[in-house]
Amino acid sequence: MASTSAHSEGAELGRYLRARRTQTSPEHVGLSVGAGVRRTPGLRREELATLAGISIDYYVRLERGKETRPSPAVLDSLARALHMDDQEGQHLRELAARAARYVSEPPPAPSRTVRPHLKLLLESLRPNPAYVISRSMDVLAWNRGGLALYAGLDDWPARHRNLARYLFLHPAARDLFPDWDRQITACVARLRAIAVTAPDAPDLTNLVGELLLKSPDFAGLSERYEVTGRKPARKTFRHPHVGTITLTSQSLHVEGTPGQRIGVYTAEPGSPDHDALLLLDMTGPQPAHPARTAESGGGRPRRD
Repeated sequence: MASTSAHSEGAELGRYLRARRTQTSPEHVGLSVGAGVRRTPGLRREELATLAGISIDYYVRLERGKETRPSPAVLDSLARALHMDDQEGQHLRELAARAARYVSEPPPAPSRTVRPHLKLLLESLRPNPAYVISRSMDVLAWNRGGLALYAGLDDWPARHRNLARYLFLHPAARDLFPDWDRQITACVARLRAIAVTAPDAPDLTNLVGELLLKSPDFAGLSERYEVTGRKPARKTFRHPHVGTITLTSQSLHVEGTPGQRIGVYTAEPGSPDHDALLLLDMTGPQPAHPARTAESGGGRPRRD
């Protein structure tokens, strides 16, 4: 059991290194490229090993998952050679830490229970759309605007309402987001960053497995192995009921929960965007006992 798990974690470390290597051009790291066609996308293994100051054989073992205990100095050298930012370097160190140990049993899925006072908080935020999501982006509770903003999300049974699933599998998502390509790229990177903290947890592995199977877009982006965290952002929605609106989003961690967050969208009072939120709040679907519905489960998402 130990050797199998350690090999799996080492392979994940190797996949990350290979993805970053093949996406790093020689010019980006100051190498001159001679005449002729390069068959290798990005850096060659020997080029990266030289830049990092390690032997080629040792780097090959790292990338193939056969070496699972690189030193902090080696990891720092690789991060510098690949021009990783702080978040990418931290992800590299976390993968290496997991490769050096193993977990005998996968952790259980976190509770989907939403505290009653959080449901009251969501109502107090109206007309601003707000919801509670899990670490794997399940929508656990919502106010009226929070559900209505994602057009068509209420078509699905409550237990299957997930923002990543919506982006990749709901036909309305491409029309809702003018920058859909950027949205899905950020979504995959966020899931990748979350998964490193609990890669064997069923709530994450089940979602990723479903998206890999059903969405070629998700599968293609997963191969790029980009990592990013959550950042406040302005988002534009082309909503079928209230028109085009641009909102500021903010995500807040809920203390004492298994990774739950509150998502809120706001607009300047008196602006056309705020007027659209008022309309959305008045006309959107009003589910009864949203958190309890999310707990009760349901059938598969309805196909359009």
